[in-house]
Amino acid sequence: MKRMLVFLFLFFNSLDAQAQEPSDLETSARAVIQKRCLPCHNEQLKTADLIFATREAAVKGGKSGPALVPNRPDESLMMRKILDGKMPPGDPLPSQEREIVRKWVEAGAPWADASSKSGVTPQPRAGLDWWSLQPLRNDPEPDPKGLPREWSASPIDRFIYAKLQEKGLQPNSPADRRTYIRRATFDLLGLPPSPEEVKAFVEDKSPNAYEKLIDRLLASPHYGERWGRHWLDVIRFGESTGYEQNHLRDRAWPFRDYMIRSFNEDKPFTQMVLEQLAGDQIAPNSPDVEVATGFLVAGTHDNVSTKILEEKLVQRAADLDDMVLATGNAFLGLTVQCARCHDHKYDPIPQADYYRMQSVFAGVQHGERELATLKEKERHKAQEKPILEELEQIKQRMAALKTQAQPRVEQRRDAITKHYRPAIDAKGNEETFPAVSARFVRMTILATMKNKEPALDELEVWRDRPNPVNVALASHGTRATVQSSKHATGMESSLYKQEFVNDGKFDAIWISGQAGTGEVTLQFPKIEVISRITWSRDRLNVTGEDLDRVPTQYVFETSLDGTRWEKVTDSEDRLPYAEEDREEFFLLAAFSTEEQGEWQSLKQRRTQLQKDLDALPKLPVAYIGSFAEPKGPTYLLKRGKVLDRGDVISTANLSALQKTLPGFQLDANAPEGKRRMALAQWIIDNRNPLTARVLANRIWHYHFGKGLVGTPSDFGFNGERPTHPELLDWLAHRLQSLGWRLKPLHKELMLSATYRQSSADNPSLHSVDGDSRYLWRFPPKRLEAEAVRDTVLAVSGKLNRQLGGPGFRLYKYAVDNVAAYDYRESFDEQTYRRAVYQQSARSVRDDLLGLFDCPDSALPEPKRVVTTTALQALSLLNNPFMLDQARFFAERVARESGKDGISTEVERAFQLALNRSPKKPELAAALDLIKKHGLIVFCRVLLNANEFIYVM
Repeated sequence: MKRMLVFLFLFFNSLDAQAQEPSDLETSARAVIQKRCLPCHNEQLKTADLIFATREAAVKGGKSGPALVPNRPDESLMMRKILDGKMPPGDPLPSQEREIVRKWVEAGAPWADASSKSGVTPQPRAGLDWWSLQPLRNDPEPDPKGLPREWSASPIDRFIYAKLQEKGLQPNSPADRRTYIRRATFDLLGLPPSPEEVKAFVEDKSPNAYEKLIDRLLASPHYGERWGRHWLDVIRFGESTGYEQNHLRDRAWPFRDYMIRSFNEDKPFTQMVLEQLAGDQIAPNSPDVEVATGFLVAGTHDNVSTKILEEKLVQRAADLDDMVLATGNAFLGLTVQCARCHDHKYDPIPQADYYRMQSVFAGVQHGERELATLKEKERHKAQEKPILEELEQIKQRMAALKTQAQPRVEQRRDAITKHYRPAIDAKGNEETFPAVSARFVRMTILATMKNKEPALDELEVWRDRPNPVNVALASHGTRATVQSSKHATGMESSLYKQEFVNDGKFDAIWISGQAGTGEVTLQFPKIEVISRITWSRDRLNVTGEDLDRVPTQYVFETSLDGTRWEKVTDSEDRLPYAEEDREEFFLLAAFSTEEQGEWQSLKQRRTQLQKDLDALPKLPVAYIGSFAEPKGPTYLLKRGKVLDRGDVISTANLSALQKTLPGFQLDANAPEGKRRMALAQWIIDNRNPLTARVLANRIWHYHFGKGLVGTPSDFGFNGERPTHPELLDWLAHRLQSLGWRLKPLHKELMLSATYRQSSADNPSLHSVDGDSRYLWRFPPKRLEAEAVRDTVLAVSGKLNRQLGGPGFRLYKYAVDNVAAYDYRESFDEQTYRRAVYQQSARSVRDDLLGLFDCPDSALPEPKRVVTTTALQALSLLNNPFMLDQARFFAERVARESGKDGISTEVERAFQLALNRSPKKPELAAALDLIKKHGLIVFCRVLLNANEFIYVM
């Protein structure tokens, strides 16, 4: 082990690309407060009587008490609100900002000038003259003095070199070919090159060797997987609902495949925007296009049902806010969502503009939609038609029989009712019978509504003399047993235990494990004389209308010995439980014999036809949203409160760009599809400077690790200013001239001298530009979580390169009203697919992917957080997945090295993992390590090298 640690030391060298902690926690935290808290909690607005202008005011708090408890983040109300996503409303803090604030509170919430009332200095805001809102510039390409020949061919290089000169910096020399192919392959594919590919490129002496390499990589289907994953980050794509229930969306994957396919086809980005916002409008009945509207519903959705109007409106407002946020952030780089409750505090976005955009999506609903061609739909309708027509005829005849008999029903209803007990009531039922001695009582449930598993919240048996006593209580020694209990899918133990049947409480229920039936037996500690039983499904009346688990047919029996049973009561003398069944019961009583026969015959035929209908092949569906005309107008909500309506708002463009390109304005009752089309056309108008700037910056960001604008989804006042504004606009123009196709721009960027630079450090230049924002060297980057996992699989030889289709799960999934997730302990070939295909449930992180900052997709993640923690190293070393892959890697190395000796194995392992040969000290250490601990340990060490997970 000592030698293993020595070998590890050779690889665990520090890299400049590693994330650094903020040097000034106070400054960082107060910047977050300035940006995210103060717009509402200032001395003018005083929202909830809470002010964050000074430390004292924050500690004092507002209506809900102290907001800040220094040194105690768990007790600080502000932290609780931040962590549960309630603050800021509609725009929760990203994980990095949450952690900054938490550490700041934990450190005692240091606040300079704490005694001053000017703890935070108000800042100005952007106006219509803000840089990102102006038309694209057409600045002449620079012609810097002393420009090296290799930097003169590309305008990109001239812009970069001119800025380097301005800052007193010099570019690095070019990277060697081995480094370049590794960098380019990871950039475009998210996978390492094979040793054979590296060798071929290094030995290719043709003048267009670099160009051929980039063309080959761009033609790979893995390109779409890599760059599609980037876009899924930007648009908050997840495959579960989020919120409390967080159920999986098993049919969300077709949208993911659409994005991968679109990138591989090099579809113009403007076309992708049109399809994502209005694919159903531009190509109805075209599944390959309609699937794109999954963008609209890719976010979270609260699917907990409620009968309270305000709660329903809040849920709907949250859905619409998510769509506004995603659209504004992804395509325009604007935080439109910040104008939900008031005018934007920093950008020229009035509150009315927020609701103008919200009205665009007023007809969009979460859910699945058929995804089929017109021919497929017509064929399906043709199969349904004769069945539906006969069902309609049956419906009409049964309605006629009902109308014909209705006068007789009303005449006889009271007389019939007198012969029956009331219908079952979920809140409580009483069964009475002549007193009987019993040691056991058994309830056999024979039926429920819709054949759901029956449930009880309490079963009570009464000894009424001399005083009423519930002898069924467990506290009296009575033992309850059941035939079975329901288990949530994937769970080993039941949440609906038999003990709940007689615990004297009504807040927990037993549910049978059998559909429609169940059995409960009570055993008293001694023989009791009983004459009454009470039972309920929903004694507290909290279930509402969802009462399909109420037993509707049952039998109660008693026994002295648990062997011989006698019936004491049943449900035969009760009116039917469901209103529809009660009405049919009265009808049959009023029908003549002939009418009864015809009614029953019609019912049987209807049942058979419904079975025939259900047996027809279903059209494919996907979670891509559904559309319907809005039920009413869109209102401006004062302070964002759903019940405080202001003016009616109609669909229109954002006024922030009114001086830059023509706008649009629709009637308040405009068709919902027309609204989405109008917004999409406005976004992709070449005169819209934001769309091209934002996209060009995103492409730069993913190639160089940070965009020319460091905040890819915020081009407003609170975002960063561009380091190279002229270059950004040149790239935006270039994107437009290339027909909005990304692949040609990738090629130009990656063939530039800027991109081809070495990443080697230079202490004198590093002291001026430590983050390499001005590109004096290629900035080293750590692989994203998915690329780390994919690379491990590629190197071990276990990567399953299957493209598209339903995803796989890296967790165990159980659902019973709310979803439960647990770590998966074993893996198979399906889980060895690329990580882009894993079914990404919100707030659920695989223990490897999560540690390497894979986002949970609850919110857009336009810029991955990069942390460096001890747990990452421990996981790479000890995670069961990594241990398996180290073994597979060793088996591959041994297999491919033949019998040429250990040195050949070391060479092959280095080439596979690091795309290079070992240096002499590394070879010597490796040979010694293998002799002492074996090939598997050596391969495990390589997978733990910094060089393995960094792109240089």
